[in-house]
Formats: sequence, C-alpha cells, structure tokens
Amino acid sequence: MSCPSPTHFAVISPNPNLKPHEVSQIAKTPFMSFPSSHTSHLPLQSPRNACFFLCNHMNKQEVTQNGNGLKFVRGKKLLRDLCTWGIGGPCNYFLQVFNQTQLVSAIRYCLEHSIQFIIIGKGSNCLFDDLGFGGCVILNRIEFLERIESGIYRVGSGFQFNRLGVQCSNEGFTGLEFAGGIPGTVGGATFMNAGANGQETADAIDSIEIVTTEGRLQTLKRSDLDFGYRSSPFQNMEDLAAIVAVTFQLNHCESARRRQQEYLERRRKSQPVGERSAGSVFRNPSNLGVSAAELIEKAGLKSFRVGGAMVSDIHANFFINSGGSTSQDMLELINLVKEKVNQKFGVQLKEEVLYVDPHCSSVNPNNDK
Repeated sequence: MSCPSPTHFAVISPNPNLKPHEVSQIAKTPFMSFPSSHTSHLPLQSPRNACFFLCNHMNKQEVTQNGNGLKFVRGKKLLRDLCTWGIGGPCNYFLQVFNQTQLVSAIRYCLEHSIQFIIIGKGSNCLFDDLGFGGCVILNRIEFLERIESGIYRVGSGFQFNRLGVQCSNEGFTGLEFAGGIPGTVGGATFMNAGANGQETADAIDSIEIVTTEGRLQTLKRSDLDFGYRSSPFQNMEDLAAIVAVTFQLNHCESARRRQQEYLERRRKSQPVGERSAGSVFRNPSNLGVSAAELIEKAGLKSFRVGGAMVSDIHANFFINSGGSTSQDMLELINLVKEKVNQKFGVQLKEEVLYVDPHCSSVNPNNDK
C-alpha cells in the first residue's frame, strides 16, 4: 500500500543504507518509546537468510523461544491492539521485554537473523498499516521506578508517563504536572520531548541511560544534550538502539498536585478523552502565534471525515478512529488536512505522529526542526 503522493512523511529506517520513502512521515509524543535500531552497526557474525522469518508464516500463530529465553509470538499479534488509534494488521514477530538484559538480547537476536524491528511503548502516536509489519515488534515493559533521593526519580523507559506525572505531583514535586494527561511511556516522552501547559519533558531530566547498537550502556547528562520543541538528539542518533531509563530531578512545590489536577481537568474539557486517537497529529507552527488546531478549525475541517477517520469536533488537531478506520483512511485525512491548510493559509503543517511502513522499510519521526 502507498500513501497519497502529496504526503511526505519522514521515515525511520531500520537499515541506514535504506533511503527515506516519501510515502510516509508521522512523528509524535509518546508514540514510540524508542527508534528502531540500525542493523549495520552491531558487531555480529554474518546474518542468516533475511527472509527466514518473514511473512510466509503469517497464517498461523506460534510461540518460539530462543536460547536466551525470549518468547516470540509469530503471526497474529494485531498491531491495532498495541496502539491508541486501534488501527493495524498483524506483525510477523512480537516480543515483550521486561528488563535491559532482555532488550539487548532481543535486539541482538533480530540483528543476527536480519529481522527488521521496532520498539514501542504505549503506541500512542503510531499509525500502523492494515497490512501489519513484516518484522518484529518489541514491546517495552521496562517499568521500574526508583526514588534515589528527595525529588530524584530513576524510571524505566517503559513506565507509564501519565502515571509518573500523577505520582510525582502527589508527592509534592513540580516539573511533570503536565504528564498526568499524556498517554505513552517515559522513553517515548523523552524521545519526542513531550510537553504541554508550558512544561517539557527535557526540563525535568537529569540523565538518560541508553543502549547503543554495539550493545554498550551509556549514561548521558542532560546538560550535554540539545532538546527542542518536540525534538531530541535521540531522533538523529545513529548508534542509538534504545532508551533504557531516565532520571528526573524535580523541585518541591506544595501546589504541584493542585496544578496537575487543573491541567488534567482542562485536558478533559478541551480534548476528546476516551476516543481512539493519537493525540495531536501535527506540531504547532513555529513563530506564527497560532496553533495547528486553530488553523484546521479555521479551514472548516472540524468533523470532516474520510471513511472511519474523522477530525475531532472537540479539538481539531485530534483525529479520531470513529469506527472501522483503515490506515488508508487516516493517511488520506492527514494529507487532505495538510493540503487544505496550506491552500488557505500558506502553512505547511508537520506531522507529530509516526507511520510504520508494513514492509520494514521505514518508521521514523519527522527530522525537520
């Protein structure tokens, strides 16, 4: 399947030698905990036949176990069950990892067998294709939380970001109040520098632990990293395999809990909470003083639909699976909204969500800054 030609989604390529396709580009907050790995960087023995595990096994579901005890579900894990949009066909391989050791083993196993892979968290900014994904989807379940000292939390990248925001605020610490209403994981929020209500994830970070494509664990200090609006250095880090853990340093504030509850209530009133969406589809244009939602609404596109995909009548930058939406429906709606806004206002909206190519050739966030 291909997207409408006018749409230019950027791509994450599991293989750095693959060139970006102009068919797909979506990139967004807690949609993906991590980017895919770059297969040519890990020093392993020569890979086996790349086609060995591909789609010839899609008709039956099996559970296989490798020498490291990893349990791969093959054939029928539906991607629509792994994302908030509720769209997507089966992936060829599915695996859950619960700690750093399992994550590294899974990455190495996929690379040894030339299996393309992606690592996801809550799937809250993913658009999977109805054809599924021809490689392996690794679900990040690294969900620990450690209190190092007062106001300092070391958190697994698979920990729910909204749960962290509520917990820190309830304990009287400020910096993550906005997170209470954001679905996704700590890793995804860090990768995309999620933010709302004047706060951003990067502002609360002290350090980040990653695994490289050579299997090395590195700890990076926030002061050495350059974050921007919905962007982080990890989006362009070629030797990044995965974010493993993030340490946050927060300040005590008696009003943190009240502020977090106010943010959450505001979100409930202004966004289609409870609907099948991926949050904001587009980034807000820079230096225009107007949001993407306002532009879409002024273009008369609230409630506009393509098949089962619909622009929310509550918040125009939220696109809803109103029932039975296909990936093609959603891609066409995104493309149409971009065209209409550009025609009316001369503004080229940039996606904040991410489209996953079914043929393993692309899966990356928008690299435009």
